Amino acid sequence: MESASMHEDSTTSFGDIRFHAASVPPVDTSLYNLSPAQAAFFKTQTGINDDEDLKRHILEVQAKAYKIKPYPCIHGFSFLRLGLSTLSVYEHILELGRERPNAVLLDIGCCFGIDSRKAAADGFPAKNIISSDLVNEFLQLSHELFKTTPASYPGCLLPGDIFDPEFLSIAAPSDDVSPAPAVDVSSLKSLNPLHGRVSAINAIAFFHLFNEEKQLHIARALAGLLSAQPGSVICGADTGTFEKGIVAANLTGAEFQIFSHSPESWSSLWDGEIFEKGTVKVETELVEIPMYDKQYLIMRWSVTRL
Repeated sequence: MESASMHEDSTTSFGDIRFHAASVPPVDTSLYNLSPAQAAFFKTQTGINDDEDLKRHILEVQAKAYKIKPYPCIHGFSFLRLGLSTLSVYEHILELGRERPNAVLLDIGCCFGIDSRKAAADGFPAKNIISSDLVNEFLQLSHELFKTTPASYPGCLLPGDIFDPEFLSIAAPSDDVSPAPAVDVSSLKSLNPLHGRVSAINAIAFFHLFNEEKQLHIARALAGLLSAQPGSVICGADTGTFEKGIVAANLTGAEFQIFSHSPESWSSLWDGEIFEKGTVKVETELVEIPMYDKQYLIMRWSVTRL
């Protein structure tokens, strides 16, 4: 991905979505809006109890991140949404963390790793949570946002490119249902040591950044990481549609062309192409989500090993 420092005639990108530098809007602090649940979470995590002080702190981190990469999720504050905790499978993931020995949670394409922090706060052992993003600066800003250090937060912040086989190679889905040994996630340099050993993978707002071919690559790569133990799950929420194809979206004043799956095409991809048919349960739900002044179809989904 290109740097966010651009000339007017240059382009920037996130995933396969490209846009001109001239269309990137400045930070708009009027878009800042925390729900009561979000405010309570960030106050508890940061120790900042005053609303205006908390706003000032979050805006400072947002401004730094936007200079690094001017992503719409940063501009529109959707990174604050605590998205994983809104999925129906979330309580099951927390249960895996409580009850499955050595359960590992991977938060892929995580930006600041906010879903990871929420899961840790809700009881998933932080020492077994991996937050991974292509942009290492975002991972470092996670510590600034949450006022932590590597010593005070034991979760693993692991930068890497999911398309780099040195970071994550394609492996066939595991059929070994035996309990996985403990993993020292703090020592990881790539995701490859985790093939067949991850209990839960959060991929919210990740797949839809890429074209159909790359989405298939990501699905195969993540499937190779997933434990074969029943209940192991991959989940997410991406732009959806009633028939798979290109969806036009206008965010931050720029027009984006996004490849989106339908519930039917997404289900058949995972159940029959990625995994042997009948070995996983795929659940999907299309919902309308407000973004800026428009409504967009988002597909919430989960793939659970049987």
